[in-house]
Amino acid sequence: MAEPIRIVVTGAAGQIAYSLLYMIARGEVFGKDQPLILHLLDIPPMVGVLEGVVMELADCALPLLREVVPTTDPLVGFKDVSAAFLVGAMPRKEGMERKDLLSANVKIFKVQGEALDKVAKKDVKVLVVGNPANTNALVCANYAPSIPRENFSAMTRLDQNRAASQIANKLGVSINEVNNIIIWGNHSSTQYPDAAQGKVLVKGEWKSIAEAVNNDAYLQGQFIETVQKRGAAVIGARKMSSAMSAAKAACDHMHDWWNGTAPGKFVSMGVFSDGSYGSPKDVVFSFPVEIKNKQWKIVEGLAISEFGKSKLNITSKELEEEKNEALSVLDSN
Repeated sequence: MAEPIRIVVTGAAGQIAYSLLYMIARGEVFGKDQPLILHLLDIPPMVGVLEGVVMELADCALPLLREVVPTTDPLVGFKDVSAAFLVGAMPRKEGMERKDLLSANVKIFKVQGEALDKVAKKDVKVLVVGNPANTNALVCANYAPSIPRENFSAMTRLDQNRAASQIANKLGVSINEVNNIIIWGNHSSTQYPDAAQGKVLVKGEWKSIAEAVNNDAYLQGQFIETVQKRGAAVIGARKMSSAMSAAKAACDHMHDWWNGTAPGKFVSMGVFSDGSYGSPKDVVFSFPVEIKNKQWKIVEGLAISEFGKSKLNITSKELEEEKNEALSVLDSN
């Protein structure tokens, strides 16, 4: 057996973590022969709930789980971790302006960035799930200057999974027969779910999704809107936000970052922009990436339609606005 690795989940007493911790501890992310030590970080008012989560993890009798470290201290939570799932964030409350939300989250992700910088492994892989995920990842990286910026990413895999599911359902195929749908930009309602590069297996033959669906009005209208508004639709139905699907997406994201992508397949990750596809530099922007040896690389050279470019402009503008608002909060702190 390999040496155990340390993994931290923040917001560990919350809804998403409740599904996520079990998936990680079962070996679905880091491998079925990789022992784990789980660090569970949450805020002091959640200590009682956290104790219950620790009991449940023990009662699951998971062979890979060597130790559980529940804590409210970021310096304990991030100590020597190889991967971090930053799930805990201030949720948007009714009537809350975006600047207020960013302000509350800047404080959280500043503390976490500083702790990562001090005590985490320098090759730690940091996945930000808590919203606004792209800008939270930017802030966190800002306060962890000793960790390479490419080790921070924001989750848009849930949006990719939602998009693939919509196409699979429309065409009556299995989800693993749909590939390379892209989520561009921000994990928000301005994101651009792009099926134009995607492929689908129909009767033993890989075809473009555009050809298989044969309905541009759907792909440029209802499909995009459904994916953009899916989170709100889940809240409307469940009276709570997407938790099980968000946990699954976090596992998918980290699994591929850790283990790599298959040749010819790409996945969507919010990563620091180098200006590819006309995106603004130095924001965390969702691109299609290929992953090898735990390193992601933006897929270059994809043809973007005029329609696609107009969508990219909208989400780029929002990310620049968020970045500027977050930086103004940082400057005033």
